Amino acid sequence: MTKISITPQDARFPEDFVWGAATAAYQVEGAAHEDGRGDSTWDVFCRRPGAVFEGHSGAVACDHYHRYREDVGLMRELGIGAYRFSVSWSRVLPEGRGVQNAKGLDFYDRLVDELLAVGIQPFCTLFHWDLPQGLQRAGGFVNRDIADWFADYAALMGTRLGDRVKLWVTQNEPQCYIGFGVGSGIHAPGLKLDFSETLHAAHNSMRAHAKAVGALRATVPGARVGYVLATQLCRPASSSAADLEAARAATFAVSDRTLWNNAWWTDPVVRGEYPSDGLALFGSDMPRFPSSDLAAMRAPLDFLGLNVYRAQTVRAGDKGPEQLPVPPGYPRSGVDWQPITPDAMYYGPRFFHERYGLDQWITESGLSTRDQVFLDGKVHDPQRIDYLHRNLLELRRAMREGVPVKGYLAWSLLDNFEWADGYKQRFGLVYVDYQSQRRVPKDSFHWYKQVIATRGQSLAGQFAVPVTQVSAD
Repeated sequence: MTKISITPQDARFPEDFVWGAATAAYQVEGAAHEDGRGDSTWDVFCRRPGAVFEGHSGAVACDHYHRYREDVGLMRELGIGAYRFSVSWSRVLPEGRGVQNAKGLDFYDRLVDELLAVGIQPFCTLFHWDLPQGLQRAGGFVNRDIADWFADYAALMGTRLGDRVKLWVTQNEPQCYIGFGVGSGIHAPGLKLDFSETLHAAHNSMRAHAKAVGALRATVPGARVGYVLATQLCRPASSSAADLEAARAATFAVSDRTLWNNAWWTDPVVRGEYPSDGLALFGSDMPRFPSSDLAAMRAPLDFLGLNVYRAQTVRAGDKGPEQLPVPPGYPRSGVDWQPITPDAMYYGPRFFHERYGLDQWITESGLSTRDQVFLDGKVHDPQRIDYLHRNLLELRRAMREGVPVKGYLAWSLLDNFEWADGYKQRFGLVYVDYQSQRRVPKDSFHWYKQVIATRGQSLAGQFAVPVTQVSAD
């Protein structure tokens, strides 16, 4: 361990920087069978024996549908300036298209109005993995018509909320809902398609994104529209120029026959082209599509949303970048896939800015820990505080070097349904007792409140920081 000293001036974020928190509809809303909501793929998947940890589902979740006023009150107490939520597509269009559900639309009206009443900017995500089951029966993302269905849905929400909501995300983490849902089958809808069909679904998801961008711009005056990635980040094993270049190259390389990369999902929607290394690697598995698709997929974006949790460590090798294993005993979160690598929050935004030049939002950042209510009635989560602290210092470093990050949205406001892991994981700033639905703000909630109130100045001082490089020897 070494120590660094951060001055209050260095730690302070710009006045227009937006602090916030995020959730997703299926993870928090509950009320899965109330007020006309239709089934989503996740409702159906959760009913499949063995699909989700201990048979959990999002049928009740955090009951946010009924408790949103209480939750907005917590947001107000926290002092956030923006709240990223997603719309349950099947709550507003029970079959995904056709007949609208007035009660579902009314819910999002009420939520947005409640946020605005306490000075919180609503930040709306159209799709966070919960595809209406009616559309899945019609082929889901394998069906080319999904682009038009998604555009119609975007137009509906833009028309309904666009007078009050100006920040929009089309899709959250396409790598996950296509990779896990269509490819490996460990998430809804639980398909295990061959690689060619999975590539076809990925192509259609990006077409759908682009059409939704157009629909939002047509219906929302002054809309700011973005696209959110599950970033696959790399950090250099040392401070050498060679390792830095290796990490930069590896961050955007398509180096294996999977969709777990960045460039395959971002180059088409920003540059209007697939990365050449991916085309060469995927070869005959590439789907056939009209040449006009690529130009259409390049719908101008206002920002990229980066979900930043961890990074792989990379060094320069004789044959290109080499990934280093996580050392034995290295710090991890409550989920095995998340080693603690705070400098991911520096290198990720930096590399994305160098490649694409767009404004950025950190749309998710957080840590799962095995939280509990202690005998004193409080929830002590020092690991989460430390994780957020280190990450924010790294983000401030990137911003001081010119990376245009507009805001930071902690994942998550509430403990919630963590997909195939059910309720085993807790990422929230607020503890949720799922039996009673009692909310208990954690120590991290109060810590983040202080960070927000001081615009980051409370991050200053002398802190122990871990060695950020893994030995290349």
